Amino acid sequence: MHSDSPPPPGPYGYAPQPRYQQTVVVQQQRGGCLKAVLIGVGVLMALGLLGVMFGGGSDTDTDTGGTASSARSERDATEPADDAGGKSEKPRKPAPPGIGDVVRDGKFAFKVTRVRKGLTEVGEGFTTSTAQGQYVLIYLTVKNIGDEAQLFDGTSQKLIDAKGRQFDTATGTAAVSLPGSNAFLNNINPGNTVKGILLFDVPKNITLRSLELHDSFLSGGVTVLLR
Repeated sequence: MHSDSPPPPGPYGYAPQPRYQQTVVVQQQRGGCLKAVLIGVGVLMALGLLGVMFGGGSDTDTDTGGTASSARSERDATEPADDAGGKSEKPRKPAPPGIGDVVRDGKFAFKVTRVRKGLTEVGEGFTTSTAQGQYVLIYLTVKNIGDEAQLFDGTSQKLIDAKGRQFDTATGTAAVSLPGSNAFLNNINPGNTVKGILLFDVPKNITLRSLELHDSFLSGGVTVLLR
């Protein structure tokens, strides 16, 4: 048979295609599959990148919220509970003693009963004394709460004004001229109570603040408000 003669027909009467045409068809099919694979990989990588971006933001929000919630829980556990009005209830300090209250220092219990001021003189006749400014009279009772006699000395007591200045009691004729006063060098036995008047010569424009009472000039003293 001559080499240039056409190939014999196929089994169904169709002539077979040449070999080079079959090779081109196979290569085209392989190229199409490879392109499809590359496109699929690219799509998957793009989807993965988007998932990382959006998934990372969600994780950050969740972690921040958890941290804030934990901080609030710790703060709520350490802060005191508020009352119905929304304010923390704080213990109230006891009010300082004032006129009419019983206070104690050493072996004496004191009670200031009255304050009188604005007097220019005290006493009568030859015992009359004139104030440099004004006289302030402080009436009080003194009780011995100890087990032995104790001397009450009026000169150990101090008057204090709004500026923090201290004033000593008046002595001499002015002190002894007050009728009914036992506040100057009085020896008080255990359980006994005496009434006294403390006399102070102070400026006319003074604002009284407190009285500092002592059972002796060496004691710590106790303060009574006069306002």
